[in-house]
Amino acid sequence: MNKKKIINDPVYGFISIHSGLIFDLIEHPYFQRLRHIKQLGMTSLVYPGALHTRFHHALGALHLMELAIETLRGKGHEITPAEEEAAMVAILLHDIGHGPFSHALEHTIVEGISHEHISTLLMADLNKQFEGKLSLAIEIFNNRYHKIFLHQLVSGQLDLDRMDYLNRDSFFTGVSEGIIGFDRIIKMLNIANGQIVIEEKGIYSIEKFLIARRLMYWQVYLHKAAVAAEMLLVKILQRAKLLASRGVALFATPNFAHFLNKSVTKADFEGNPEHLQYFSALDDFDIYTSIKVWASADDKILSQLCRNLISRNLYHVEISNDEPDTHRVEKLIRAAMVNFDVNREEVSYFVFTDTIKNKAYKGGDGNINLLMKDGTIKDIAAASDNSNLEALAKTVKKHILCHIKGL
Repeated sequence: MNKKKIINDPVYGFISIHSGLIFDLIEHPYFQRLRHIKQLGMTSLVYPGALHTRFHHALGALHLMELAIETLRGKGHEITPAEEEAAMVAILLHDIGHGPFSHALEHTIVEGISHEHISTLLMADLNKQFEGKLSLAIEIFNNRYHKIFLHQLVSGQLDLDRMDYLNRDSFFTGVSEGIIGFDRIIKMLNIANGQIVIEEKGIYSIEKFLIARRLMYWQVYLHKAAVAAEMLLVKILQRAKLLASRGVALFATPNFAHFLNKSVTKADFEGNPEHLQYFSALDDFDIYTSIKVWASADDKILSQLCRNLISRNLYHVEISNDEPDTHRVEKLIRAAMVNFDVNREEVSYFVFTDTIKNKAYKGGDGNINLLMKDGTIKDIAAASDNSNLEALAKTVKKHILCHIKGL
């Protein structure tokens, strides 16, 4: 069978698959599942074009890895064919542990386990199925391989994951502020002291990359309507999980029911492969199908929240630098208790506060280093004459107040 394929990608054009192993991994059900998990979760309720999937994103990151390795080899750095294939496998599978509506699911249905850890478990399972052919990729993914720069291309301040999702999310949302010069950044990649660096002449491309990341967070990832939609989904899943724990029978697809009706922890995932198998078959359709059925549930809170999500009647969200006024919050709480006939404990589904954070650049470990013309290494924030970069290294924390509209 011919396993050398060309995939037409709307962002980069043609992506070539040269490796039989990579072709087989793409064909595997674990990876095909990513076709049914949207990259931006509920953000399509704000930007209708944001319907691209984690499948698209993983293929895009794979393409960028190939370009990066070609650049580094061209500058005299040795990367063996085995290391190249392993690095490409690592970036291809970096998001394989994402569940449907990833972050909402991580905070509600599965307990104490991140998608990164589930990715490592799925990669270990694939390694068994492929008779050890993923061993080097797993070493690179977990930063246990001696060529650290390979891991930095997979996961770091300037990794190919971020480079693809900024470009791709910008393309599909139509938010032009996220467009970055990925091709120039990749051409400026180099290695010094075993670490990824950017040549000095690429400094302005990196500045734009960091600013684009900040703008995309506020304009797309933390857009208040996107936050409202994700919060509504979180509240729906929390309510469903609570009802299930009380013995209430709720409709759910078999894969979703496994997690809805049980308390599955990190230790459970590691100790019982059954949980991983159920998770590897779970996608957006399982969750959304259940929500459509729950809109007619007997529980008035669950049914109300589900109807709101289906009809895009989202929370009203206020974002500010200061904590919401406690008197106003209390007034909203009392109004919701009356309007929806709920008690003090239940009213948190209708009125609540939270915080959101944005940090475009994290200095220190894993920072972005520039290779200066004199051979010295400098952190981007120190080398740049753009004072905005220092601000980007600070965590911006904002307070949010969410409540049902009409209170």
